[in-house]
Amino acid sequence: MNRRQSDRHPTGTPTLIDVAKVAGVSPITVSRALGRPELVTDATRRRVLAAVRTTGYVPNLAAGSLAGRRSRLMAIFLPTIANSIFADTVQALTDRLAEAGYQTLLGLTGYCPEQEQALLEAVLGRRPDGIVLTGTEHTQASRDCLARVGIPVVEAWDLCERPLDMLVGFSHEAVGRAVARYLLSKGYRRVSVVSIDDPRGLRRCCSLIEAMAEQGADPIAMEVLPAPATVAVGRQGFCRLLERNAAGDVVVCSSDTVAQGVLAEAASRGLSVPEHLAVMGFGDLSSAAHSHPTLTTVRVDGARIGRTIAEALLARIAEPGQARAPLRLDVGFELIVRDST
Repeated sequence: MNRRQSDRHPTGTPTLIDVAKVAGVSPITVSRALGRPELVTDATRRRVLAAVRTTGYVPNLAAGSLAGRRSRLMAIFLPTIANSIFADTVQALTDRLAEAGYQTLLGLTGYCPEQEQALLEAVLGRRPDGIVLTGTEHTQASRDCLARVGIPVVEAWDLCERPLDMLVGFSHEAVGRAVARYLLSKGYRRVSVVSIDDPRGLRRCCSLIEAMAEQGADPIAMEVLPAPATVAVGRQGFCRLLERNAAGDVVVCSSDTVAQGVLAEAASRGLSVPEHLAVMGFGDLSSAAHSHPTLTTVRVDGARIGRTIAEALLARIAEPGQARAPLRLDVGFELIVRDST
């Protein structure tokens, strides 16, 4: 099979020839610009890259000897590995995929849709058999690209009305409302928030704020700090609340890791939890049950999410042409009440 034939894809998918026509160069020049850029001028390479963006062409780095075969590769995109909130999901997912003979490639997006887009552009050339994305917020370019290539995609740790393909997660808005109901039932009216700038965490916080306001609670003070979530971020956010005299009766945190920082800063200032103020986290990390005091939090079954994702991808790959009902699974969540509230 020659190079030009190997770059042909199913009807409707842009080809190397399409790129050549738009760029006004030969197909072999396109091939060189993408695979051996040192063989072409900078001006030619810029023209080719502009044509790639215009056509939406995805170079097949696995073309030739691998044409028509599965790559046995799955790509998993996570916002961060700075804390372990996604650990159970990744462990269960990679374990099941390994059983089925698949290798996994991990990419870190840093909670940035543009970084996710760059990773997709790099990874799709390797033709993974499936892709797992964390969350449902993507650039339009990413959405268009994934729609063209037709690779099975699972969005995880979120819910939305119009998923890209398959969806396994939970409602962050529902978490915010559930936390509000719990805090109100405990008599907390002056609530503050420490969060990182994670879009899903911020959605939980906004839902909490709306639900509290509907019940006539005091306005919520909020400190938002750059990701990733660390103990230092929690301490810094709590310090800022104290400087503003805005800590209130309870501090709700976007993750258990941030909450651990609030607990540490409170202890350093001689503030007793929950006597002086209550603290609440999210994620139910292993440390939550062993902190002092033990941490009230929200538990999500990350291992179930991982197993479900793996089975969904494997089923789709095994029978690619079979019509299936859209997968949109809400795994729910559980409020874990401990000493900190």
